[in-house]
Amino acid sequence: MTAAPTLSEVPFRKLPLEAPRVERALGREILRVEGEVLARLAETAFAEIQHFFRTSHLAQLRAILDDPEASAGDRFVARELLKNAVVASGGVLPSCQDTGTAQVKGWKGETVWVEGESDEEALTRGIARCWRERNLRASHLAPLTMYEERDTGTNLPAQIDIAAVPGATYRLLFVAKGGGSANKTFLFQETKRLLERERLFAFLDEKIRTLGTAACPPYHLAVVIGGLSAEQCLSTLKLATTRALDDLPETGDLTGRPFRDRGLEAEILELTRRMGVGAQLLGKYLCHDVRVIRLPRHAGSLPVALGVSCSADRQIWARIDREGVWLEELEHDPARFLPELGIGLEGAVAVDLDRPMEVIRAELARLPVGTPLLLTGTMVVARDQVFAALAKARARGEPWPDWLREHPVYHAGPARTPDGFATGSFGPTTAARMDAYMPEMTAEGAALVTVAKGNRSKLVVEALRRAGGFYLAAIGGAAAVTAAERIRSAEVIAFPEFGMEAVRKIRVEAFPAFLVIDDKGNDLYARPKPT
Repeated sequence: MTAAPTLSEVPFRKLPLEAPRVERALGREILRVEGEVLARLAETAFAEIQHFFRTSHLAQLRAILDDPEASAGDRFVARELLKNAVVASGGVLPSCQDTGTAQVKGWKGETVWVEGESDEEALTRGIARCWRERNLRASHLAPLTMYEERDTGTNLPAQIDIAAVPGATYRLLFVAKGGGSANKTFLFQETKRLLERERLFAFLDEKIRTLGTAACPPYHLAVVIGGLSAEQCLSTLKLATTRALDDLPETGDLTGRPFRDRGLEAEILELTRRMGVGAQLLGKYLCHDVRVIRLPRHAGSLPVALGVSCSADRQIWARIDREGVWLEELEHDPARFLPELGIGLEGAVAVDLDRPMEVIRAELARLPVGTPLLLTGTMVVARDQVFAALAKARARGEPWPDWLREHPVYHAGPARTPDGFATGSFGPTTAARMDAYMPEMTAEGAALVTVAKGNRSKLVVEALRRAGGFYLAAIGGAAAVTAAERIRSAEVIAFPEFGMEAVRKIRVEAFPAFLVIDDKGNDLYARPKPT
């Protein structure tokens, strides 16, 4: 998949950056691009995708609100995500707290020359400026030894892959990929036996269900079948999730050209809508759409890849040609997709968190799973590094800290705090990464109420049943609106050296969540049954 994309349907706007110098040498047209121009393009592109979405993506969210078959949960999530887009479009709070790994895929015409530095050096410099100067989050850990890691503090390194192609045009795809979405990328090594319709559908039904809700659906789902190597299969998958391969033909030939199977895409989309998982809260909208790409393969192997772009659907095209520097035009007026009438949490129960933990648990115990909640009061924020550090301390005989017993625990890690705000974008992270710690904690009266996103393992369901605990799911993908409207204060109270993963005490007001796992072993996400 090294051929340059055509980008025939991409709407571009010209940037006020210095155009390439056009020269002729050896009978060929040469474009000379200053390294700083490439750096400024990268900086602009990544800033743009932290705050704006493609018009088509927002239109798909609006379509959920207009669908009479959408569940109440589908519509509430879609409304929250549209509100989040409006807040993020102000250019201050990024749409997601996980501002992602900066990834750049380039197709560089052989007669485009970057002056003064390498392409990677220029792109990295622009990416570093974007993360340094905006309200983004550094999430990258550098390994110092096999077991010790430290935050780089810069969100570098970036992932940059540039391919040489014929011509005098430079095409670039900028992608910000968060951990939750990246973790839902899967590779399976299968055989010819899978290439039977019933077996393929049974396989996809099983594997798609494992996506769950932790990566903030509705998803743009991609499936790639085949590939001359595992690497080719996975790199094709990445492009497919960004809709970069939409212009592929619909049939193959003996050259082994890739193609899209649009009929199978429609069937798989219908399959996802019968699963009942919904847009995080049961319903039909696990996915917005599906892309299925078929690749050639070696006769002895059949790689199959599955992956998504989540509600933080962040990618943007750029082009450099003899006329100048161009960037894909995203939607700068997301408010036009919001309905005039609000969609609220019908039947939501207000829960005061500033009460003893046993009182909070007694109130939750009276409610069925699926009950919408509006949380007001104090929570503590702790996630991966904190839970690992606490488990090590407990193994040394130290007690669990009081804050882990006295308050609900919100698994999250905020972006940088802008002036005038209590915090930066502050959505939930994936609960399942903390599952291994939960049985020991809950058995000793700690972390009895947790708030995060996505489903949890049977291990946690049983641990909460034994200990009398609860798991509440917050809406993934609504980090900007959460920071702007629902978090009133935040202060670091432990592990400041962990940066965005430090323990914080926050006060929330009318924070929406849903009772997913209760103290009786009921699990809302266990309800959807195979079709």
